[in-house]
Amino acid sequence: MATWMLDPGVVHLNHGSFGACPTDVLDVQAQFRIEMERNPVAFMLHDYQPALEQSREALAEFLGADAAGLVFVPNATYGVNSVLRSLETQLSPGAEIVVTNQTYNACRNAAIVSASRFGGSVIDVDIPFPIESPSVIVDRIRSAVTERTALVMLDHVTSPTGLVWPVAELVAELEPDIPVLIDGAHAPGMIELDLSSIGASFYTANCHKWICSPKGAAFLHVAERHRPHMHAAAISHGHNDGWPASSSRFHAQFDWTGTDDPTARLAVPAALEVMAAHRPGGWEEIRRSNHELALAGRDIVADALQLAAPAPDAMIGSIAALPLPVPEDAGDSIFDPLMERLHHEWKIEVPVFAWPTAPERVIRISAQQYNEIDDYHRLAEALRAELG
Repeated sequence: MATWMLDPGVVHLNHGSFGACPTDVLDVQAQFRIEMERNPVAFMLHDYQPALEQSREALAEFLGADAAGLVFVPNATYGVNSVLRSLETQLSPGAEIVVTNQTYNACRNAAIVSASRFGGSVIDVDIPFPIESPSVIVDRIRSAVTERTALVMLDHVTSPTGLVWPVAELVAELEPDIPVLIDGAHAPGMIELDLSSIGASFYTANCHKWICSPKGAAFLHVAERHRPHMHAAAISHGHNDGWPASSSRFHAQFDWTGTDDPTARLAVPAALEVMAAHRPGGWEEIRRSNHELALAGRDIVADALQLAAPAPDAMIGSIAALPLPVPEDAGDSIFDPLMERLHHEWKIEVPVFAWPTAPERVIRISAQQYNEIDDYHRLAEALRAELG
């Protein structure tokens, strides 16, 4: 079974933000680091590329993706920036990028800056929370698309509300006329993925969250028609085919963007194997058990605060959010003071943040293999004491 280095004196209910890596995977990463430091030149010039290709193939198989369209990036935000920067020269003044009020803030910022460069605009679609059905998302996105829409950027699993969106249905409606960029930061390892069947122009996501790789491993998958004009946010040797010896020019744009520590992405196959071996039923059982625990935890907290479930169970993966009552002393910080009290006084790590705008706020719980049902009862106890 996977083992973790997590502090046993803390209740860890925020896997969604930064993940956690099993010790067996960290051991593999450490071995790569040892090999690299024994002979950095030999490792970078001879060993790195074959190891990267093995990692790419393993991840592509897990994702149901074409390895020829898959590249590693440091994080999903980098992947989003790479796509936007690559598209800027193709977009005309007046073109629109469609996002939503649940778009991850960092990626929204990237869209706003890109639009300012080519003289376009960002259209912000309001998606309600609580929500009754995925059809609400489909209808509102569909209504926002016009002849000026040049790109639609969707979250597969939203960060503030933890909702699994019907991205395949939306992609089927929009592509290929309107390219879709999916920020799937939370999706791999949380929900079953088959990128080939989804068919989005661009899909980027993290491996350090629910795959539980070391931090610094993420990917971007690009449809074949877009690969010739796609480049990394950091331009490097691959731009003029100077280096590395990648299997394609597209790969070369991303395989080497400057000297860094590549061991996180090289350890991705170990994370896939270690987590698969954690349960008899492999990844399918991990996804199912995390989903069931997230729902149980949500219901425990909701019952304690006399709240109704804000979304259908089918729209929940391994994270779940609940709107909290607005406090009398509400401030305008993104992180609510309640989050700090839970951290310092109750030893509970769980995000409480302003959304959609202060003073409105939500609390978001996660469920991973190291969590137990008592963790959520502890959180419910703390919230009853703190909120009265």
